[in-house]
Amino acid sequence: MQQSNSLIGFHEGQGFLYDLSGATKLVFFLLVSIACMTTYDTRLIALVSFLSLVLFRLARIRLRDISFVLMFILTFATLNVVMVYLFAPAYGEEIYGAKTVLVEGVGRFNITSQELFYLLNLILKYFCTVPLAIIFLVTTHPSQFAASLNQIGVSYKIAYAVSLTLRYIPDLQEEFHMIKLSQQARGLELSSKASLFSRIKGNIRIITPLIFSSLERIDTISTAMELRRFGKEKKRSWYKGQALLWYDYLVLLLAVLILLTSFYLFYLNGGRFYNPWK
Repeated sequence: MQQSNSLIGFHEGQGFLYDLSGATKLVFFLLVSIACMTTYDTRLIALVSFLSLVLFRLARIRLRDISFVLMFILTFATLNVVMVYLFAPAYGEEIYGAKTVLVEGVGRFNITSQELFYLLNLILKYFCTVPLAIIFLVTTHPSQFAASLNQIGVSYKIAYAVSLTLRYIPDLQEEFHMIKLSQQARGLELSSKASLFSRIKGNIRIITPLIFSSLERIDTISTAMELRRFGKEKKRSWYKGQALLWYDYLVLLLAVLILLTSFYLFYLNGGRFYNPWK
């Protein structure tokens, strides 16, 4: 399967991020995400954003392999920022208790330094979490992901279900791509040359049988797992399970420090927001 056809998934690679335990990467992502989501201190989230981009660079992830996901996130983030401004153009003024008009608008739709600063914080939050999420998914094998979930206390049945899902998504995408190509070879136009309605109708024709074949495959897998007495024991071992090493503990320590820093800044700022206009 060509990686360029997949939405997102594990890619073979080498380096520090690939050597880390799946549990370490998962806990790091969760703790840092909590820290960045609970604070609006620009100093912290800007620092974490920079760290996330550095790690993304170290992971050597090709942008073309995740271009669809990036475009979707970029579109959603842009829409979110625009809607926040449209529904609350003066929210930044309320938060920071000041008003510095940069561009006079119509009615209450002025562009102020405070509103732009608030929207900047919203954008930085995406840079904090999205690269880390992509790094985790791309550098963590599905079986190691399942093992890491089980290591932090998630039932191994749920963890294994997640692993199967992550394994199956690329196969489903590849099967859809192959069916689409075969349909185009038979004369069904599904490219940008066809109208939007025709493309939607054609893709529905592909998706419908694909769903039914997927259900049959799920039934086959479930039967095979039952025959092998999956789920009969309370615990299980993991082939991809990985013990924590010294560098895992350093990464976990960094995650804890970031989380504690967010709590300290909450106390220092007297709330979630860092106010440079005080």
